[in-house]
Amino acid sequence: MYITASSSASSLLRASRATRLFSRTFAGSLPKPSSSSSSAASYSSYRSLSSTVRSLPRWSHGVCWNSPYTLRSQIRAAAPVIEQFQRKIASMASENPFKANLTSLPKPGGGEFGKFYSLPSLNDPRIDRLPYSIRILLESAIRNCDNFQVKKEDVEKIIDWENTSPKQVEIPFKPARVLLQDFTGVPAVVDLACMRDAMNKLGSDSNKINPLVPVDLVIDHSVQVDVARTENAVQANMELEFQRNKERFAFLKWGSNAFCNMLVVPPGSGIVHQVNLEYLGRVVFNTEGLLYPDSVVGTDSHTTMIDGLGVAGWGVGGIEAEAAMLGQPMSMVLPGVVGFKLSGKLRNGVTATDLVLTVTQMLRKHGVVGKFVEFYGDGMGELSLADRATIANMSPEYGATMGFFPVDHVTLQYLKLTGRSDKTVAMIEAYLRANKLFVDYNEPQQERVYSSYLQLGLADVEPCISGPKRPHDRVSLKEMKVDWHACLDNKVGFKGFAIPKEAQEKVAKFSFHGQPAELKHGNVVIAAITSCTNTSNPSVMLGAALVAKKACERGLQVKPWVKTSLAPGSGVVTKYLQHSGLQKYLNEQGFNIVGYGCTTCIGNSGELDESVGAAITENDIVAAAVLSGNRNFEGRVHPLTRANYLASPPLVVAYALAGTVVQSSVLPDMFRSTYEAITKGNSMWNQLLVPASTLYSWDPNSTYIHEPPYFKNMTMSPPGAHGVKDAYCLLNFGDSITTDHISPAGSIHKDSPAAKYLLERGVDRKDFNSYGSRRGNDEVMARGTFANIRIVNKLLNGEVGPKTVHIPTGEKLSVFDAAMRYKSAGHDTIVLAGAEYGSGSSRDWAAKGPMLLGVKAVIAKSFERIHRSNLVGMGIIPLCFKAGEDAETLGLTGHERYSIDLPSNINYIRPGQDMTVTTDSGKSFTCTVRFDTEVELAYFDHGGILPYVIRNLIKQ
Repeated sequence: MYITASSSASSLLRASRATRLFSRTFAGSLPKPSSSSSSAASYSSYRSLSSTVRSLPRWSHGVCWNSPYTLRSQIRAAAPVIEQFQRKIASMASENPFKANLTSLPKPGGGEFGKFYSLPSLNDPRIDRLPYSIRILLESAIRNCDNFQVKKEDVEKIIDWENTSPKQVEIPFKPARVLLQDFTGVPAVVDLACMRDAMNKLGSDSNKINPLVPVDLVIDHSVQVDVARTENAVQANMELEFQRNKERFAFLKWGSNAFCNMLVVPPGSGIVHQVNLEYLGRVVFNTEGLLYPDSVVGTDSHTTMIDGLGVAGWGVGGIEAEAAMLGQPMSMVLPGVVGFKLSGKLRNGVTATDLVLTVTQMLRKHGVVGKFVEFYGDGMGELSLADRATIANMSPEYGATMGFFPVDHVTLQYLKLTGRSDKTVAMIEAYLRANKLFVDYNEPQQERVYSSYLQLGLADVEPCISGPKRPHDRVSLKEMKVDWHACLDNKVGFKGFAIPKEAQEKVAKFSFHGQPAELKHGNVVIAAITSCTNTSNPSVMLGAALVAKKACERGLQVKPWVKTSLAPGSGVVTKYLQHSGLQKYLNEQGFNIVGYGCTTCIGNSGELDESVGAAITENDIVAAAVLSGNRNFEGRVHPLTRANYLASPPLVVAYALAGTVVQSSVLPDMFRSTYEAITKGNSMWNQLLVPASTLYSWDPNSTYIHEPPYFKNMTMSPPGAHGVKDAYCLLNFGDSITTDHISPAGSIHKDSPAAKYLLERGVDRKDFNSYGSRRGNDEVMARGTFANIRIVNKLLNGEVGPKTVHIPTGEKLSVFDAAMRYKSAGHDTIVLAGAEYGSGSSRDWAAKGPMLLGVKAVIAKSFERIHRSNLVGMGIIPLCFKAGEDAETLGLTGHERYSIDLPSNINYIRPGQDMTVTTDSGKSFTCTVRFDTEVELAYFDHGGILPYVIRNLIKQ
């Protein structure tokens, strides 16, 4: 499924007119600013309306958000006001042709919950055969249909899904809300602030740049495991987090005040996807009496975790999320749906982690890229909601857009467990049953049609782990010893380290704080209970604690040089571990709580002890990390751990926790009290002082927040389409180049161009922080592009590292330095790549960075869905080799110069058309230009999605 921001070029233009109309209606008589001062003058009128909106009670699970610490921006109650104006706009274009299907939903005791657009009232037998995930798309299309942004023809395409989905037809979709985390949220807010400046400079109203749907931003990606194995680790790591990120956090707090309809959850609250699951997820919206399913797009690929709750959600690039915030309907190819039938139940000792690693391997083999996966079958009743969320979370790892679990009784039980009120749950059940969006496994099931089918007996799942370099390389525990020795023997690759036989038993002896220590190949140096994938699941978390208890009772102890950590996804985990009396046993084994955030799973594992690091590097030891995460790509977890295995939370073994212990330890009051506390922030967050202005005052000396150059010298005239002429190859890659390779999120290497930039500006090495934390500074991120120390560039003939060859001179340079040399000489550059280019986390900087380096096109065997879309959004041309061909089979070395003769008139380019690429060596070959929709061509014509949005907001 390919996602952009509207259903067609023409509908985008109409949508932009509607947005302008909305802005005028919403802003009333606000004057149009022509300068910062005039913008400030209009701000008081604007804030008056904002204050009125903010005084409304925010949607919550019975929690009042009217607190002095809720950052003014926590104004989800603005949604009804916005929805009212959106409906007014729609009526101006055309009344909803399905208004006759608007139906009352009665309450059992009298009165009504509200009204809803009824699918059964359409009386179309095709709907009963649709997968539940497609029914959600259908409801959205019917509810938003105005023959303006969404047409009756779009509704018919979805109803006729059996016949239309194989044809890759395009439909518009309007998500109910947008979800951000701080790594991806900071650049999104930077872009919004920069767009306001651009609007202001072009003489338009900067306040038109404002989220029109609810936006939730959870700060969870900044905490690092600097301090571990101590009682005060949480406080110490949070203090360091604020020291490093004070500027970023203040910027986000400014954004929460400056932009309407934006909620910012402060640091230390939890992992975004667990907070979304336990608290933010509505399941059903009730907006001014209109009922409709919750749906969400997020700038983190693991947004799919919410699919376990029956909420349709998936990851998009930050660029597309910004367009959705600004009211643009998203365009998507109507996806196929793989039906995955589950039967039976898991055996004792087998965990949800074992299940998800098995499912990931099966779906990778089946091929589900661009598709929905929908789970069903009698095995569903044996899976807890937390187990379902674990499977849904890893949708990016098995390649699907969604791994969807329709709402059933298990979902309702979880909603009550997590503190949602009985009244809310009753409304959710009544609506979903009435609209045929609820599965009741106690009733006969009507056959649904799927694009393809898979089946798994849960009893067949075995304990396993995954690695050492990819999530879908599953290894059964009983085969682990043999697999490990094979990895040592195999040539360097996803399953190989090429360690000579005579060196495989090497022992590295060293002194660890005065006591003798040793390391061998495969020894664990990092053991982390981390990540939203598993820390939201009480069974495996309590199971880990029980095994720690057993180890303590037997006198066993984790080696002191192993860096152990526990980073829960929310404060609820801490409560039930303490309530059960098990946290103390984790502490005794070194698994003290280090913070509430993603930590090791995203590379924020902190430094290893110097003695350990020296032992690894001086003896070339293949050290291992074991983590309960979802990503183990090389170079991601820690630069010194070449082997990284995904597993159940450490020490979890065959006897998984019995259901009775979970039920007695996890109570609804824990969820209520935890999320009530979130609304109060924390002392460090509350003390941040930020200016009250709608335009951001950029600090030229800041190394965290920098005004990007995207709109420099922008005019109202689009630059038009462009080809590539005599471009040099900047990099030549093989398969599975991930966004971690392209745009690292971990530590900044001391010898990197980014480090040089920071040192030149007086930043000490100890204050470098991570690339992810500096995503608001384009100067750092451009230098960090392709800076992964494990990246393999074929131009270097086997050498591993972030360098390339400057073709004209033959010099070996850092990628950034080579790119700048090409740019200064006026030369275009391209990238050659293999299959699955851009896989991994959705990361807009993996597209922004190459654009800033001067890359004009990427030619690959295949692209990851979100990354291809992001490349288009930044004006980079994505091309695919023909089936069976790649750079190697075509005899391309990367030393050639490449030309792509695209027409300068966008009207002569068609989505998915073939194009000939020529080289100066005389070789030519045919590629498919991966502009997949008409709207993507419109973005390309404007130089990217953001300039497109600005121009269309300003017009008329």
